[in-house]
This record gives sequence, C-alpha cells and structure tokens, in this order.
Amino acid sequence: MTTPPSPPAAERTDGSSVRIGALVPLTRPGWVEAGQHLLAGLELAVREVNDGGGIVGRPLELVVRDTAADPQRAAAAVDELAHLGVAALAGEYHSVVARAAAARADTLGLPFLCSSAVLDALTEQPTEWVARLAPAQSHGWRIYADFLLSAGHSRIAVAAEPSVYWASGARILRDYLAPRGGTVIELDMRALAPTAVCDELVDNRATALLLLVGHPEPAVSIVKSVRRDQRLAEIMIGAPAGQPEFAEWATLLGEDSTAIPFLRYLPESLSPLGARVETALRERLAEAPSFVAFEGYDTVAVLADVLRSHGANRARTAASWPRVAVEGTRGQIEFSRTPAISVWQWAWTPVQVVDRDPARPDRFRILHAG
Repeated sequence: MTTPPSPPAAERTDGSSVRIGALVPLTRPGWVEAGQHLLAGLELAVREVNDGGGIVGRPLELVVRDTAADPQRAAAAVDELAHLGVAALAGEYHSVVARAAAARADTLGLPFLCSSAVLDALTEQPTEWVARLAPAQSHGWRIYADFLLSAGHSRIAVAAEPSVYWASGARILRDYLAPRGGTVIELDMRALAPTAVCDELVDNRATALLLLVGHPEPAVSIVKSVRRDQRLAEIMIGAPAGQPEFAEWATLLGEDSTAIPFLRYLPESLSPLGARVETALRERLAEAPSFVAFEGYDTVAVLADVLRSHGANRARTAASWPRVAVEGTRGQIEFSRTPAISVWQWAWTPVQVVDRDPARPDRFRILHAG
C-alpha cells in the first residue's frame, strides 16, 4: 500500500488525545433522526473507551462534522479533519455522501470506517483505506427480494426518485426477481404526484409498492394516498431502505405507519454486550435505539481496538483491517474482501425484514431473516 504524506499534525506523541473524525447528518436535508442515533452510538463507545483507560492512556476524542446529506460538504469535512490530525474517520449514514467521503479519504490516505452506508461501489476502485460495517446493498436487498417472493409478490412497483442509491436498489431487485418470475415496475416520482401513484398501481396490477424515495417526503404522502384508496386495500407497501425504523415515521403516519416491511441490521436476540449497550443507548436517546445506533457503537469499538494495537498511525490502521477480530454488539466483526465490493467489508452483519406491529406501533415484528 502506498502511503501518502501525512500532514505534520497527523501523528501525536505528546500524550494529547487521539482524535477520530465523525461524519454525521445532523441537519436537513439529512436524515436527522438517523444522524442522532449514529452519533449517540459513537459517543457512548468513546465514553466507555475513555472510562476504560483510553488508547494506551491517551483519551479518545470525537471531532464531529455535520454532513447534512451533502456530498460536497462531506468531502470538505474530510479535508478539514485530515488537516486537524485525526487518526481515522468514522460514521456517515447516507450512501451517496459516504461515497464522496470515501473517495476523499482514499486520496488523502486517511482510514475511514464507514458505519451505516450500504452502496456496493463505495469507491470507484478497490481501496485499502476504507472498511465498512453495514452490509452491502446487494446483500440486504436480495434478502428483501426473497421476502417479497415468499410473501407471494411477483408484480412489484417501485416509486423511485433519481439517485445513485435508489437506481442501484431498483437494479438489484430487478436482476434478482426477473429470473424468479418477478416483475419490477418503475414509477418515476419526478413525473407523478402521490395521488397519481394509486392509478399506476391499479393499472399495472401491482401487489406491492416499494418506497425508493426520501423521508419524510414524498414517502409520507405516498403512504397516506395509497392507504386511503379503496382499490388498493390489499396492496403491501414496503420500504427496504428503512424509513419506518425511526420514531418520526410513527409520529407522522400514526396507524398508517404499521405493516410496512423494511430492512434492519440486528440479530434476533442481542448478546450480553448488545443488551448492555441497548440499555445505555435507550437512556441516552430517551427512546429505543435503532440499528444505526449500534452501528455507531461498533464503529468506535473497532477503531479503538485497532488504535490500541497499532497506535495512531494512519497507514498501520489501514493495513490492519484484515486482522480485525472484535466482539461487536451484533456479532464478531471481521473484515474481508468480498466480490464486487470495493472496500474491506464485514460479511455479514445479521439482516432482518421487520415491520411495525399494527396492534402496537412501537413494537417491531420480525418477518424474515437472512
């Protein structure tokens, strides 16, 4: 691995803190609730690392930058954090934003452990500098497609907005479902109002509608329109990207928030570590933690282990990805090279398809696991 030159501040030996740069969406149009959960997990793990003696006696410090779901803002933050001398980067939720951050980190020679973004091609070319905890989109969305088929859905409409992430998701579904007798009907949400979606679903005889659109809008308006159309009483609405995971979804939609299956990256039951972290996260967030909060915690757990073993040297950190073996909240974390994935990948975190229970919207039902 070629080691780019590090700025003078990159490696400190004076007993000062070891810094990790954190990229998190904390303002709109970013998914703010996801960002808050991600940050809660990062911060909890940093506190526990420091309570346990830090990084060989040096405190671990999180330097947080708000990406606001803006790729250019994220790339600029990577430049700033690199100049500030962070040992590594952590975080990000939005795939398109994480891709911009990963490209910049690769150019600068700055290790980046991506917490939550799933886009398969996180970098254009294979890189040694980036590793990822979240499962690749192709892995999770194929599990979701299996769920659709097992539930009897073969004519599936996708309400899609223009985005590399949504286009990738639609392609994964189409390529997986077509050989198995499934049809994917794409509805261009640039041209359709939420109410017009209903007519398209009827005309195309779709039995399922997947929301490949932003949150809260137009996702919330589409759900309300479909739920109120008597012709569509039997249609299943799904959201593989996870819009129903967060409490805001239930607040905005009430009873309409339920029975909308989505992907979640948690095991059926948590380990003792996972259960302890869940309790601490619930206290910190004043609500049930999402899988994104666990991703944040696991990110710092991995980086702290690497930094203890190899020091705050960026090149040694990046070279250590294939030797990571850390107990995370959702299983043993190890990284490997996975076909068609350009970064070091945990293959794989547990994947579930879940929905909100109509009888109790604050409770989730596990419908399928992969």
